Amino acid sequence: MDSPTIQTTSAAPGQFPPETVLSALQAFASHEALDSQSLHPFASSPGVPTLALRELMEATKQVTQSLHSHLSLPLSNPKQLSLYRQHATIAHTIALSDQNIQQTLTSFRKRAGITYGEDIPLDRSLMVDWCVKCVEAWAASAGMETFREEEQEGRMTVVLGGKVLVIDIYFSVDRSSPDSPVLDVASLKTSYAIPNGVAGATTEGSRSLDGFLADSLRAFLREVQKDTEVQDNVGAARLSGLLADHLAYLMKLDHLALSEGDSGLRWFRDLDNLALRVEEFAMQEAEVLSAGMGVGVSAAPLDLFLMRGHALPLHYLTTPSLSFLTYLSPSAYLSLLRSSASSPPFQDPRLKLPRLDVPLSHLRSRFASHSLPLGATVASLVLTPQSNVSFLPDSIGMPTLASRPTFPLLPSGADVDHELPHISELSAAALTSASRWVLDFTGDGKYRGVVMSQSRMREVELIVNPFSGMDHINSAPMMSFGTGSWLDLLVNPDHPISSERYTALYACPPSFTERACVSPTSVHPPLQLRLSAPDEPGFVLERVPVRTLKEVWGVLEIVREQCWLNETLLACQWIPEGLDLGGHAEDLDIMPASEDELQAILAGTLNPRRIPVNIHLPSEPVSDPLFESAGLGALGQQPGRAKIVMSAPERPPMSGLVEITVAFDPARARGVALDIRGAMGADIRLEALEEACRRGGVFGLPGRVWSKAHSGG
Repeated sequence: MDSPTIQTTSAAPGQFPPETVLSALQAFASHEALDSQSLHPFASSPGVPTLALRELMEATKQVTQSLHSHLSLPLSNPKQLSLYRQHATIAHTIALSDQNIQQTLTSFRKRAGITYGEDIPLDRSLMVDWCVKCVEAWAASAGMETFREEEQEGRMTVVLGGKVLVIDIYFSVDRSSPDSPVLDVASLKTSYAIPNGVAGATTEGSRSLDGFLADSLRAFLREVQKDTEVQDNVGAARLSGLLADHLAYLMKLDHLALSEGDSGLRWFRDLDNLALRVEEFAMQEAEVLSAGMGVGVSAAPLDLFLMRGHALPLHYLTTPSLSFLTYLSPSAYLSLLRSSASSPPFQDPRLKLPRLDVPLSHLRSRFASHSLPLGATVASLVLTPQSNVSFLPDSIGMPTLASRPTFPLLPSGADVDHELPHISELSAAALTSASRWVLDFTGDGKYRGVVMSQSRMREVELIVNPFSGMDHINSAPMMSFGTGSWLDLLVNPDHPISSERYTALYACPPSFTERACVSPTSVHPPLQLRLSAPDEPGFVLERVPVRTLKEVWGVLEIVREQCWLNETLLACQWIPEGLDLGGHAEDLDIMPASEDELQAILAGTLNPRRIPVNIHLPSEPVSDPLFESAGLGALGQQPGRAKIVMSAPERPPMSGLVEITVAFDPARARGVALDIRGAMGADIRLEALEEACRRGGVFGLPGRVWSKAHSGG
């Protein structure tokens, strides 16, 4: 006798061991079976958990049928019951072993960026031929044909050809040292073969794309031709993989261009036209911003540009597409500003590019050659197969009702828009090459994405799919599957602890500098921060399908506000309340009370050893729950800005509380708005406090206000 089995239509005849009730349920017991962070339409692969949920529903149905069929069996035989138990134990052991093996394999497959290094030849005389073969291998893997001309007088030409795209690479070979020749890229030129034109007819390609591919190839050649002592095989392998990915992506566009005939070149040219348009608009916003800062300011501060303007376009940054720098934390901005001191201050004035205090050339070099600095958020506009997109954006655009994007710097930007190229649903290519434009926040899987609150995820969806039928999530919280609030996901992502409150210390003593925010001026006692977790689940935003430039700007505007809130919170190291991880506990009773302290207590002027600060993060619903059925009413209302509310006691001898509200506001000079209630008699200058917020000192505001109270400035 065997334990109850489940008959499945997918099981092969004679399958061993047969699937049982226990094994059917154990398949969903692993931690990776249902990833709670991917159960939303803006994940990288939203279809995977959806398929798993369907399989779970089907398994539940089969389990129910199997248990009902075994109710009629006589189970009074002790031997039969013993055999059932023995079989269940063996099946359980096999299932656990198989589950452990699957988890191990999944962990190995999920390792991002793990390479074993490029197999660079040790004989330098073989280097030229090996490098050219690498180029041919990348082209072959992307589906391109390769034509190689023989080397003549230190010149060599390699042509990579798709059906439409043609890439001519002109190499220069320096054989002054026969045992160690040097290969370099003299020039690179792209062109497009007209699909239905005259034989041999071509049109000139994009100069920006030429420079991007040439720089990427030069970086690879420089790395592999370094001396053996300083060679980085892993870095060379990374550059090799990037070049292969670039060619593969360009071949996606090649297939789309071929399928549309004469009009297919738009898949290559449209994004260049869009880049020129958004770069010119960014230049205008930077000019307005710098003009408002006074005479003599010719370059707009990059951090204020990102806070008040729109995302900074960076064409061909890390992919052969358009990227947007969405946000920089104060520390990341300061690091870029300091490292750019040796860079040329401005670009060619003939180019319609924004003038910023951090040159675009420096930004490109830092972001393209290194991983993104901590605190930087970059989104790439890329074409992805439609199977990786969970839903189709609504085809009915409503620009007059959408509340995003906003244009506080340049109101005329409301008239700027651009529709991204898409395949007609009636064309034959729609059946074979269905693709969609998406904003990718993961760098093609290299980064985690952006932690978002539920309300802002809803705002994102209202932009790209306003008639999705998900209005009910404002009145009924979205399922978080036990992951806690979005704050837990942000500050405590690797631990299953979901805390109601988090604590941190904003202090200046050396014993706290490693685990707390620091007051640079030491003019107030340490601040004991106590943050209440919002009652709102969180999700990781990875990819968002878009159709137009306004949708791109609108999504990035919402993400920018969330990034401001995230990076402000991450400026301190938060721990769950009541959990002492070391370094925060301090014995406040080591020193005996002095006579001066006793007199200060009697006079009501004793300064506290710590100032308690309570913090909460108010969240405003996207639409009014009283009018859930209003339909279009949620589309036209003004969005609620991100806010941080702090309350602290007044400075003795005053009693009461001081409440400080810091709100994200791109209409203000520094991108934030302050509202202070209380602090009677304090000499407070809002401009100085706003500047402190700009430099990352949001949680130090209660201490600054406390120090100004009754001090006469």
